[in-house]
Amino acid sequence: MRKYFITGLLVLVPLAITAWVLNIIISTLDQSLLFVPEQYQPRTMFGFDIPGLGAVLTLAIIFLTGLLTNNLVGNFLLRQWEKLLKRIPVVNSLYGSVKQVSDTLFSSSGNAFRKAVLVPYPHENSHTIGFLTGVPGGDVKTYLSGDFVSVYVPTTPNPTSGFFLMMERSRVQELDMSVDAALKYIVSMGVVAPDETAPKE
Repeated sequence: MRKYFITGLLVLVPLAITAWVLNIIISTLDQSLLFVPEQYQPRTMFGFDIPGLGAVLTLAIIFLTGLLTNNLVGNFLLRQWEKLLKRIPVVNSLYGSVKQVSDTLFSSSGNAFRKAVLVPYPHENSHTIGFLTGVPGGDVKTYLSGDFVSVYVPTTPNPTSGFFLMMERSRVQELDMSVDAALKYIVSMGVVAPDETAPKE
């Protein structure tokens, strides 16, 4: 009975966690329906809610935004909109910082999170997996003597939080594994070991 119970857990727990995460994502995206006029909302038109409709609407808006801004007219309007935002004191700093980070992370030509590395952390006799995010810049690099790189070290099992480190390049070892494999290794707390022959992105 113990064997069957454990087998059942191994089958149902991943399914339950996946369904839970998807439910959170879809429920969050469904909040976009709050911006739709009440007379056009599913509850008003059909008498009941349609789960996932907000998620579809959000994805459609994202796609259409990318489609419209990927031409000369759209680019011109986007530049004018950004110029307007830059004239607003508080919005200027907030929007500029967020846009710079998002451009770095999501740009197809960027190098953020493209390489998994092994670094000594939190002390010399202990190692963990991190991701290269670039090199130190601004006034910081004037105080660093030598060749340094920027590394993001995620926490386990939640990789969305972590630590930003500036380390000497000689202490950072590039790994021959993909970013996806490294993330799975981190999230699983070392249980799901990456394939030794996994290609590096």
